[in-house]
Amino acid sequence: MKKIQKLLRTVVSLAVCCCLALSVTAGAATFSIDFDLESEGVVLINLDTNTTVYEKNADERLEPASITKIMTYAVVCDHVEDLEGTMTTVSENVNNELTGTGSSMSGIIVGEELSVLELLNLMMVPSGNDAALALAEYVGGGDWHDFVDMMNEKAEELGCEDTHFANPHGLHDDDHYTTPNDMAKITQYALNLPHFTEITNQLYYTLRATNKSAEPRTVYSTNRMLNQNIDNGEYYYPYAVGIKTGSHDEAGYCLVSTAVKNGYNYLCVAMGCPYYTSDGSTNHHGEMLDSRNLYEWAFDNLERQSVVSEGDALGEVKLEYAWDQDRLQVVAASDFSTILPTSVEASSIVVETDLPDSVEAPVQKGQKVGTATLSYAGQELTTVDLVAAESVERSNLLHTISQIRNVVTSRWFLVIVGVILLLLVIYIILALIYNRKKNKLKKVKKFRRM
Repeated sequence: MKKIQKLLRTVVSLAVCCCLALSVTAGAATFSIDFDLESEGVVLINLDTNTTVYEKNADERLEPASITKIMTYAVVCDHVEDLEGTMTTVSENVNNELTGTGSSMSGIIVGEELSVLELLNLMMVPSGNDAALALAEYVGGGDWHDFVDMMNEKAEELGCEDTHFANPHGLHDDDHYTTPNDMAKITQYALNLPHFTEITNQLYYTLRATNKSAEPRTVYSTNRMLNQNIDNGEYYYPYAVGIKTGSHDEAGYCLVSTAVKNGYNYLCVAMGCPYYTSDGSTNHHGEMLDSRNLYEWAFDNLERQSVVSEGDALGEVKLEYAWDQDRLQVVAASDFSTILPTSVEASSIVVETDLPDSVEAPVQKGQKVGTATLSYAGQELTTVDLVAAESVERSNLLHTISQIRNVVTSRWFLVIVGVILLLLVIYIILALIYNRKKNKLKKVKKFRRM
């Protein structure tokens, strides 16, 4: 039964991956902003339409630091069916691996028995590298390197072409990198996983008393966008929902977050924000200011607009073999909405159809005939199928006449007719020669008789 459940989870996982791969690229209409960003790489995506509305160096390889743990979460969920009921014991290797690294820790204790769900909370809320390593060891069958292989396999499955992980927590490694666009794909997958949004939007998490600790312990979120009581609320954003911070010297500050306002949902990935300010301080979080400013810009200046509705007439094509009808109207097979500036009308969208020179009856209503590509300001938004607006029967008479016409005008038919005519001419010539000789012979015989 467990093998069947695991197989079903794998199938569902692959299906979600395919949908995400399609949805992330379904719409792209990046717009200009009127403010500067401190982050090296950024992507802002409207989750309602899967439209990328802004990007900066979105395909540049950057170190992700602890936002790596989003992928760690995803791989754990893919391989553990019962997150709450599955228990594991923290090994001594976790402390040995992280000693002297300056890691952010959740305070788990060697020999402590914790559920996978508890470790996920301790990994995502306080960004515990120890919790990440403990999870990687468990899922990796005792070797976290095997878990990292799973992370890279998952990245490939999600269509991340510029991503490679070297560890499950995000500590510096020259072979550990991703891009804002790839990180967005990973996060969109994770948003559909159990407990993910609930865990990553917590201000704090309290761990129960365990076999190694008689008292509950509370850990706090590293995400200043969620807490108005930190830094005098400088980075607080009331519409922010999670998700994960990350930082170290080589990566700078990184942040993956979402925001919801007035029915609109956005995902922002900000990476590579300078870790040190000009005065040597590390207390300035430009990645959070960048994310907040982008959210407000999007909420204030962009809106969802219906560009095409199912059944909208988008062109016509020549129709063959139909009685008393020589054109077929084609319509959009599906609805399409996208995010546009509030000042832009949907009529500004350019529609370019790709249709055959003609189609032959019979045609069924809803039958795919071609496609239409929608674009705005030179940027392709999406491609929709064009289908027949009605069913059309074939005229057998017209079809027969056409077939005859095709036969008599075909190259081989003309060659055959030419050969027959040539043979006929030769026959006539030979017949004339024969008759001439025959007549001549008759005259000779007649002369001899005389």
